[in-house]
Amino acid sequence: MGYERQADFGTPEVRSDSQVTLEIDGRAVTVPAGTTVMRAAAVSGGSIPKLCATDNLKQFGSCRLCLVEIDGMRGTPASCTTPVADGMKVHTQSEKLARLRRGVMELYISDHPLDCLTCSANNDCELQDQAAAVGLRDVRYGYEGANHLEAETDASNPYFDFDATKCIVCSRCVRACDEVQGTLALTVESRGFGSQISAGVKSDDFLSSECVSCGACVQACPTSALMEKAVTEIGKPERAVVTTCAYCGVGCTFRAEMRGEQLVRMVPWKDGKANRGHSCVKGRFAWGYAQHQDRILKPMVRDSIDQPWREVSWDEALGFAASRFKAIAASHGNNALGGIVSSRCTNEEGFLVQKLVRAGFGTNNVDTCARVCHSPTGYGLKTTFGTSAGTQDFDSVEDSDVILVIGANPTDGHPVFGSRMKRRLRQGARLIVIDPRRTDLVRSPHVEADYHLPLRPGTNVAVLSALAHVIVTEGLVNEAFVRERCDWDEFQHWAEFVAQERNSPEFLEPVTGVPADLVRGAARLYATGGNGAIYYGLGVTEHSQGSSTVMAIANLAMATGNIGRRGVGVNPLRGQNNVQGACDMGSFPHELSGYRHVSDAATRALFEAEWGVRIDPEPGLRIPNMLDAATDGLFKGLYIQGEDILQSDPDTKHVAAGLAAMDCVIVHDLFLNETANYAHVFLPGSSFLEKDGTFTNAERRIQPVRKVMEPLNGYQDWEVTQELARAMGLDWNYTHPSEIMDEIARLTPSFAGVNYARLDAEGSLQWPVNDTAPDGSPIMHVDGFVRGKGKFVVTDYVPTDERTGPRFPLLLTTGRILSQYNVGAQTRRTENSVWHAEDVLEIHPTDAENRGINSGDWVRLASRSGETTLRATVTDRVAPGVVYTTFHHPATQANVVTTDYSDWATNCPEYKVTAVQITPSNGPSEWQEDYAAQSRQARRIAGSAMEPAE
Repeated sequence: MGYERQADFGTPEVRSDSQVTLEIDGRAVTVPAGTTVMRAAAVSGGSIPKLCATDNLKQFGSCRLCLVEIDGMRGTPASCTTPVADGMKVHTQSEKLARLRRGVMELYISDHPLDCLTCSANNDCELQDQAAAVGLRDVRYGYEGANHLEAETDASNPYFDFDATKCIVCSRCVRACDEVQGTLALTVESRGFGSQISAGVKSDDFLSSECVSCGACVQACPTSALMEKAVTEIGKPERAVVTTCAYCGVGCTFRAEMRGEQLVRMVPWKDGKANRGHSCVKGRFAWGYAQHQDRILKPMVRDSIDQPWREVSWDEALGFAASRFKAIAASHGNNALGGIVSSRCTNEEGFLVQKLVRAGFGTNNVDTCARVCHSPTGYGLKTTFGTSAGTQDFDSVEDSDVILVIGANPTDGHPVFGSRMKRRLRQGARLIVIDPRRTDLVRSPHVEADYHLPLRPGTNVAVLSALAHVIVTEGLVNEAFVRERCDWDEFQHWAEFVAQERNSPEFLEPVTGVPADLVRGAARLYATGGNGAIYYGLGVTEHSQGSSTVMAIANLAMATGNIGRRGVGVNPLRGQNNVQGACDMGSFPHELSGYRHVSDAATRALFEAEWGVRIDPEPGLRIPNMLDAATDGLFKGLYIQGEDILQSDPDTKHVAAGLAAMDCVIVHDLFLNETANYAHVFLPGSSFLEKDGTFTNAERRIQPVRKVMEPLNGYQDWEVTQELARAMGLDWNYTHPSEIMDEIARLTPSFAGVNYARLDAEGSLQWPVNDTAPDGSPIMHVDGFVRGKGKFVVTDYVPTDERTGPRFPLLLTTGRILSQYNVGAQTRRTENSVWHAEDVLEIHPTDAENRGINSGDWVRLASRSGETTLRATVTDRVAPGVVYTTFHHPATQANVVTTDYSDWATNCPEYKVTAVQITPSNGPSEWQEDYAAQSRQARRIAGSAMEPAE
């Protein structure tokens, strides 16, 4: 598509069952009751001048440019604040209105720089457009006298500038920060002529303030007062392509605005059904990694990992990889090979990798990073509800009365949805937070949790059992729902279990560390407060009882009838952009696409007929099993698509030992990541900007990913996998990802109605999309559960085997931070590192004082598995006895201290509970120094500047 600004109707859309008909400039217009005159004019094809109004903010009525005349009404009311009425007759053009509007515009222009031709917003500026619209030709007041033209520019933010000389104080930026983002970082300082936009207190600039750089203010600004640095440097975009963000599982839709082959900016798409025109700092600004100098654009090979890399042609690299894998299969059997599917790549690319493993390698040894994050979600929700996915769309939160957040930090991990959640909370919804840390949702501007249950890490099941105990013993169960929708006998068995005294809040208080009165209050609120929605994250799944916790959450929702309608549900917040899709595509060793077990003969027959091969009925190896088998000499070859298991998986030393024991490791990625230290073949990947395909977000929404520039490496990732398959002897001839999706639809019942033509026409579809649900399924389990009757499962609390003691008296839990993403491979190569340049350890003041530790000190973080060092931050966000860190930076290698304990059902690692000791340190540990040296050695490229001198 060419470049044009997104349509702006001035004020938000109104939902109403009643319609109103009025007349605007002689045209009959029918709109929902409550619609403003401004919006009614816009939807009917008209246009009323405006500056302070935009359709993602509430009407404000300050600029006085949108004046209209209405028959029978005195004066000239502002169209942005005047609601329509039946029979109303509106006039948007008259000599009087023209005179008034020109007078208002003269005042704005008299205190505005006259540099339109050299301004970065030239021909893309609302002020410029509206000056033309009102017919302004000169300014009677002149340009002398007091003005703001000497104001300084705030260039502190790495992504945008604030030029106060261009500011017209329309307050759109302030309102966007309030209404859309919910941070309330901006304000209008002073009054009258002295009014100016301020990022907090006078001593603050945009970088030092509470601004989270979501870009809402930049998008709202009608002038170039707030402008992306990239637009200033590159120029106005020439074309735009709508695509989907490649960061978290929210799946925001963006317009990639281009100038030639150069990306100028990413602007949130107003029609995006997941983000509704909002964004976060990562999706909006942190896309520079795609063209970072660290990108590897040529294939490379080496015979052993102690040698430098050799750049080779694609044919040589693929031939090298295929010959190695064929030799392994001949010597050790097909089960000595395997593959890992990326949750950052598209559905089509993931589908091809698991097909390559099954049809090409002849084994079910395929897994995905969901193994280490949301595999318990798949197990738990399939067991209880019948479907391995969340129940709601994101819009559903607008109808929630009580929101229970457990083991998730939406404002950091899923910030766009976190903003929507905060908006609903400011409107009056109640909040329960179950988390060891005091996250921002517990207390932030105009948001405070009704109940914060700061549980001891590892006791999720105990807390949920205590909540269930209160609901059952106090008669708060929705019996009608349970009798109609669930297995009554299983419910009674479960209710009898949770009603036991050993599951009471009082009995479990010494275990969980949560006061019993808080548990009882939270349980009553969730059960009786109206529509109750549960949102959870990795703080639920990454435990030895992860699957049990998911099922315990499902039990709560079923017992209270909070399933099957808007405003309720059980909603996993997926960590990566396509975790849901990777799971849907059959990336687990025991399942084919659509979550059908490989032991099912009918399912296998379907795939065997399509692919022309036999599929093994036995499940393959999971990632931990592959590594174990490698150290035992039984597993020899691994194809890794877009994952960095050496940094992301637990017990780093064990992962390294497994990789080092293999004969051929193929890494297919953008960068030489940590795993590539142990690779023999490197196949350069393509970024999300360089490919076509689809992602599936946390709400099961399948969305198009569209190529906005040519792949810098020459191939899209699906093409790379196809070429590897051909080198292995497979006759694959896909010419476009749409053909892969057609195959997915033929083989996967929940995708049966999905194709690219529909996605282009409708924007997105939420599976299941089939004959039963031809338009998709925003809400699941509306009339009944997919499995038939909802299944209550007894979830007894079993303490983790990871225990504190005299040597390791503290509990470490891990998580993410807003500015960084996963292992940091993308965000560390952007300006986001300004906010988070290194992993730090949060420690409570009491624990810090006992150890003589201050903020900024180097500390040694040690566990039974290993040790690392990092700097400390002393804070009461964590409870005494608990420490917290992130895992975004390879220099820290936080997973060197995590253990190999895992979920009993899925092997999802127990990242969230590690017994540790913290002591003062002088800097990086010996292990870190050795690792850094080995990493430098492993990254050498023959004949390149990356190869150090001998």
